[in-house]
Amino acid sequence: MKRIQRYLFQQVFRSVVIIVGGLTLLAILAQGLSQTDLIVENRQSALTFFYVVALGAPQVIALLTPLAIFVATIWSLNQLHRDNEIVVAGAAGMTRWQIASPIIRLAVLAALVHLAVNLWVQPTAQRLLRETVKDARADLASSLVRPGQFTSAGEDLTVFARESRGGDLIGVLISDNREDARDYLAQRGRFVEVDGAPSIVMWEGQIHQTDANGALSILNFDQSTFDLTPFLTDAGAVVLKASDRYLHELVNIDRTNYQELQDEEKFIAEANSRLTTPLVSIAMALIAIMAVLGGDFNRRGYSRRITYATVGAMLLVIVQLAVQSASAGSVAVNVAQWIVPLGAILAISLIFFNWRTGKQKRIMGARR
Repeated sequence: MKRIQRYLFQQVFRSVVIIVGGLTLLAILAQGLSQTDLIVENRQSALTFFYVVALGAPQVIALLTPLAIFVATIWSLNQLHRDNEIVVAGAAGMTRWQIASPIIRLAVLAALVHLAVNLWVQPTAQRLLRETVKDARADLASSLVRPGQFTSAGEDLTVFARESRGGDLIGVLISDNREDARDYLAQRGRFVEVDGAPSIVMWEGQIHQTDANGALSILNFDQSTFDLTPFLTDAGAVVLKASDRYLHELVNIDRTNYQELQDEEKFIAEANSRLTTPLVSIAMALIAIMAVLGGDFNRRGYSRRITYATVGAMLLVIVQLAVQSASAGSVAVNVAQWIVPLGAILAISLIFFNWRTGKQKRIMGARR
């Protein structure tokens, strides 16, 4: 690239980074608010919370990249126009294509990065996200005991501890409401694992149990172990959604799995979406280029053309999302996922180059 083209590339690239970064931070903040129950209800550490929020970033970045390319291109080209830098570049002999080529290269680069995120980064992050959230919600030791509060694990278990001190629970009450209902009261307790099973070991306490005749029996103990395994919710293996799968898993489903057969159309739609959404970045860049460079020079600016381009860009995004949604119910509609971005790229390219070629012909004809 020429020096002026490198300058244009850097200007737009800087704007893309700023816009993607800013919008991503806002989106991550909004997503983080929906995950606060990990700390409030499941008593996970702040590190776990930020880890979960960070794992959602790739999907957010992939969604925002086309919009960022459009906004950055519009803003940068319009700013360069206001500073007369585009006029100077044209006066120096640069064609509109040469001015636009750095932006198109950046859009292609963004599309390749977007494709890499769609194919590898996003599925990996989504899997880790689901595993982390599953483990956090299944952490019975963290969610069961809150000093000074009665907490329940289902309908059959209630636990109370007066306070927590140095890893020990002080003033423990466990109410086991299963068929042989009994209550445990202990001076001290602690969460432990016995042969891999979560348990509470209690010291210096009593077991209260009422028999069928209503008589209360009390058993004193120096040490007793209460097994928590029956109260664990077995969530089983994490079920991978379409957004969690790699491309080859979306295309080659397990024909012996009934659920995967039921979701086959969704998987095919997701596979096509992963491959086609990066093309939207190129189409958005061309729309922005067309808004500023696709017409006659105007000293007053291009606010009208920018408005039309913004409406066109929003329509493109809306149509693409609508087609993706419709594809989940019909395999044939997946063809439209390719037609929409490729058709936009082809149509805008033809208009841009035909306008330029037609203007040159009119100028040559006037000179003759």
